Amino acid sequence: MTDTSVREFKMPDVGEGLTEAEILKWYVQVGDTVTDGQVVCEVETAKAAVELPIPYDGVVRDLRFPEGTMVDVGTAIIAIDVSGGTGPAPAEVPAEAAEAPVAAAPVADTAEEKKPQGRQPVLVGYGVAASSTKRRPRKGPEVPVQQASAAVQTELNGHGAPPAPESRPLAKPPVRKLAKDLGVDLATVIPSGPDGIITREDVHAAVTATEAPVPVTQAPVTQAPAVPAASYDTARETRVPVKGVRKATAQAMVGSAFTAPHVTEFVTVDVTRTLKLVEDLKQDKDFTGLRVNPLLLIAKALLVAIKRNPDVNASWDEANQEIVLKHYVNLGIAAATPRGLIVPNIKDADAKTLPQLAEALGELVATAKEGRTSPAAMQGGTVTITNVGVFGVDTGTPILPPGESAILAVGAIKLQPWVHKGKVKPRQVTTLALSFDHRLIDGELGSKLLADVAAILEQPKKLITWA
Repeated sequence: MTDTSVREFKMPDVGEGLTEAEILKWYVQVGDTVTDGQVVCEVETAKAAVELPIPYDGVVRDLRFPEGTMVDVGTAIIAIDVSGGTGPAPAEVPAEAAEAPVAAAPVADTAEEKKPQGRQPVLVGYGVAASSTKRRPRKGPEVPVQQASAAVQTELNGHGAPPAPESRPLAKPPVRKLAKDLGVDLATVIPSGPDGIITREDVHAAVTATEAPVPVTQAPVTQAPAVPAASYDTARETRVPVKGVRKATAQAMVGSAFTAPHVTEFVTVDVTRTLKLVEDLKQDKDFTGLRVNPLLLIAKALLVAIKRNPDVNASWDEANQEIVLKHYVNLGIAAATPRGLIVPNIKDADAKTLPQLAEALGELVATAKEGRTSPAAMQGGTVTITNVGVFGVDTGTPILPPGESAILAVGAIKLQPWVHKGKVKPRQVTTLALSFDHRLIDGELGSKLLADVAAILEQPKKLITWA
């Protein structure tokens, strides 16, 4: 019988639809005692690093994967002995099942599939399909399951019974979704995984075979790649795998650059008065304990400019061929982290007071630097600010985050000669660059938005008169 004292914790969907995650660090080892809610590991998806709490009390029996491994959602990653035992983990298939008559396999499989499938609670997302109380019989060393199925079908046909239905191809949920998206019938795919499980590579191989069938004799295996995979000088070069946040960012930027027609406009502005206001706010008791800097007022200036030009706050719905106007602003702030560039956003930033905006900005930056930004914090952005000035750069031509309408790049603020009240004087000057989706924002609307931001930063009293 199955050992019910051992519970398996499966990789949850921690990013709303993501299919895999990398195990960054284990916080427990085999033999450690854990309690319900205790964080046992940290994983990284294509969106963020997330800590996973265990939902059981017990003793760690097995860590299924080492650190640095990519694991599909729904795959068991740790086994917990909820009785507190420390013996070896139970076998995947109970001995009783292994000794059962082979002819019973298809019948048990059919009965199993008729059971309603529940959902297991997970950390984030909709969850994964719950495992049934009985496992699907695996192939044995002497009699393959396929052969057993054929034998049962022959026996039934010999007695005049209808043919038995074929068993469902073995594949994990992410692989089934991939096959569905690519239009591949899993019944036609040759499995290469353990126990006849279909892998991602099997699905891609099926697509390749369908699109470009080539006889084996025309492409012998002996004529494989002409260039060795490791033909570089390891003493002079370092190869860094592209995965996690960095991989997602690269894919998103390529998709955005070749989907949304970008236009970038520039303006140079005297921000001397804005810097003086920053210093005054630092002394204001309403901002005690809050981080007050030029970015705070630049963010507020952009929010006020959007309020004056609401049509810029939109997205393009390709499927329905519609422009979606949004009556809220989720303000994204580009943040550089050790794992790559991320763009968390402040929800409903337009509805916040200046002190509330300062508090939200401080929390966003601190969380990003600690690598604790949640996937939810990086979804739903509408407009973004990227501050390249902190690197001493004058400005740039930023690429839009996917689904957003505009991104404002802020350059370095420098003391420069400037004509002020008819005289050349040293003033604090910066250059702003606004990139926008030309499907949503035409030149006039984009110019008005950028001009309004510049006007506010030059005369910050407009935060009152225009708000």
